[in-house]
Amino acid sequence: MKYSHIIWDFNGTILDDVTPCIDVLNTMLEKRKLGKISKEMYLDVFGFPIKSYYEKLGFDFTKENYGVMAIEWSGLYKAAAENSGICKGVEEALEYFKKLELPQYILSATEYSMLKEQIKALGIGSYFTELLALKDFHAVSKVSLGREWAEKVKPQRMLFIGDTLHDYETAVAMGAECVLIAAGHQSRDRLLKCGVPVINSAEELIPYFEKCN
Repeated sequence: MKYSHIIWDFNGTILDDVTPCIDVLNTMLEKRKLGKISKEMYLDVFGFPIKSYYEKLGFDFTKENYGVMAIEWSGLYKAAAENSGICKGVEEALEYFKKLELPQYILSATEYSMLKEQIKALGIGSYFTELLALKDFHAVSKVSLGREWAEKVKPQRMLFIGDTLHDYETAVAMGAECVLIAAGHQSRDRLLKCGVPVINSAEELIPYFEKCN
C-alpha cells in the first residue's frame, strides 16, 4: 500500500459550504457598503490568511477589529451552513479508505468546537482517528498544526486531500503528497499552479487512489 495515512481538509473538500460562505461574505460586504461579489470572483480571491483575503475585498482593519469581525462571521456562517451537506463522492471515499484500514484525519482551519459540531451533524465522525483544528475563528494558518502533528506521529506516507492553495502549502510543510479538488473554495486555474494533481470532484478520488497504488 502506497499511503499509510489520509489527511482531509474539511470546508469545501468534505463539507459543501461554498454557497453559504459566499452568502455570508456578501452580507458582511453589504453591511460595510462594499458591494456584493459573484461566485467566480470569490473563487479567484479567497485565500489564507483569511484576514488578507478580507483586506483585498476592502475590509479596513484600521477601523474595525479583525477578531470581532471573525466572531461576527462565525455566527452568520453557523446559521447559513446549518443545512450544508457532504460533497459528492466523499462518503464513498471515506468508506473505501476505511475498508483499506487506512487511518483518516481532518486538518482544518476551522475553530475546533465548530468543526466537532459539524462533523457530528454530518454523522461521519466514526471515520476519523482525530480532528485537528484551530483554537479560534481567525483562520490564520494550519501549517504549524499540520507540521507538529506529522513530527509527533511520524506517518510513513501521507495523502493530503484539499481544495485550496493553503492545503497544498500545508501538505508540503507536512511532507505529504497532495491531490486538490476543483469543486471547493478556489478555482481550477489557481489550483493548477501548484503543480500537483487536480481532480474535478471527490467522485474521482477512488480511481485516482487506485491509479497511484
